[in-house]
Amino acid sequence: MAIQAHEIEKLIKEGISDATVQIHDMAGDGEHYAVYVTSPAFEGKSRVQQHQMVYQALQGRMGEELHALALQTAVPKS
Repeated sequence: MAIQAHEIEKLIKEGISDATVQIHDMAGDGEHYAVYVTSPAFEGKSRVQQHQMVYQALQGRMGEELHALALQTAVPKS
């Protein structure tokens, strides 16, 4: 079962309240997305820690409803 882009955005924003999320459905199948997340909450965290925060926000949907996620994270520029 595929997951819709708006559901991914909702989950990430619920898990990281100040996140800005941009999503692109790479294959048009609702299972392969490119996601760019910026958040002040990423400040001082390694890239791995930032990605872990996003995966945690997705509540275990990776590998189930969501098969592929090209994830980029960043701290917003001042």
